[in-house]
Amino acid sequence: MARRPDEEYDYLFKVVLIGDSGVGKSNLLSRFTRNEFCLESKSTIGVEFATRTLQVEGRVVKAQIWDTAGQERYRAITSAYYRGALGALLVYDVTKPTTFENVSRWLKELRDHADANIVIMLIGNKTDLKHLRAVAAEDAQGYSEKEGLSFIETSALEAVNVEKAFQTILSEIYRIISKKSLSSEEGAAPVSVKEGKTIDVGGGSEGNTKKSCCSTS
Repeated sequence: MARRPDEEYDYLFKVVLIGDSGVGKSNLLSRFTRNEFCLESKSTIGVEFATRTLQVEGRVVKAQIWDTAGQERYRAITSAYYRGALGALLVYDVTKPTTFENVSRWLKELRDHADANIVIMLIGNKTDLKHLRAVAAEDAQGYSEKEGLSFIETSALEAVNVEKAFQTILSEIYRIISKKSLSSEEGAAPVSVKEGKTIDVGGGSEGNTKKSCCSTS
């Protein structure tokens, strides 16, 4: 009857990180899953994911966070990774206005490829660089309200609001799934992954598992 520790969860939620290259997606992932930050992190090639198991509303949730490459040449490859995602963190860099301007393009791609009920949170990262800030929180908040997104600012470097961002989106996903589970057992099946069933990740092992679509030169 006993399951291995890495299987002891009630739900498995897939969440994708999207946004331009260099906005800090990989460091948000490593800060949340391993409490690490690397100043010299390289651009993600293709996709990588890491997992962390935590309590959400009294249930054990295994969060599987996918970090998709932001570079244009990988866009066609990464679009497949939206499949099965229940949440998305759309990240921009508060010091680079172009990364905020591109949010609308990422949002369109997300809505074109992802499930219609996906939970989306806008994240303004790198708030530690206060002297370089170029995107006002009020502007991002206004955009989020217009598009129906939740919004938070973070610093992966200083570990500010990273935990809160992931907890918030996982709680929102759980609330949606709980409602579906209560209203219809049939409706719950496609969105809630219970008791060790896996989603299409190609053999998701625990921890920091890199998945590269191409070799680095």
